[in-house]
Amino acid sequence: MDKKKIVDALTKALEDKGKRKFSQSVEFIMNFRGVDFTKPEHRLNIDIALPKGKGKELRIIVFADGQLAVDAKNAGLEVVGGAQIPSMAANKKDLKKLAKQSEFLSQPNLMTVVGKNLGQVLGTMGKLPKPVAGLGVPVITEAAKQARTRVRMASKGKYLPVAQCLVGTEAMNIEDLAENIDAVYEKVKAKVTEPNIKSAFVKLTMGKPVKI
Repeated sequence: MDKKKIVDALTKALEDKGKRKFSQSVEFIMNFRGVDFTKPEHRLNIDIALPKGKGKELRIIVFADGQLAVDAKNAGLEVVGGAQIPSMAANKKDLKKLAKQSEFLSQPNLMTVVGKNLGQVLGTMGKLPKPVAGLGVPVITEAAKQARTRVRMASKGKYLPVAQCLVGTEAMNIEDLAENIDAVYEKVKAKVTEPNIKSAFVKLTMGKPVKI
């Protein structure tokens, strides 16, 4: 994808930011052709590490018991024990608010409990936790670092030929946003192949899409 076109589209999108009481997210949208997303093997569900980060600090919440819980606390992370997970499902409004501000990690043997109780909300928001492979403060610290930069590009709704994901915030440098967009594009291109990419757009949370 042409870097200049990305920068030009971002510049135009950011001109339309207006005066908001919050920092708007920058979204990257891709439209496809010749791909049947009703078939599971064609659907997008790609985790991508943004090289310049998301532009905002997110809480990292770890679902864990035992030694992993101890390691997570020692790493300065928030811990939710297995017995606490069902109670989080009681208030979906609070759970959605928490999910917007957080990324989640989980002890592998608690993934089923998380999915059963919180999957309906976290799954639709693309916020299902990643399992932590191993123990130790360095392991959980690295997992948290990855969670802070990771976004998910996934097929939405009734598997229409479109997907989008966050690539940063309006407060970020345009060059950094462009680098994040290029990273997402290259990851998706490896899955879908370039001839099947019809068009791409950028937009702010409250703004209009601008074609790249």
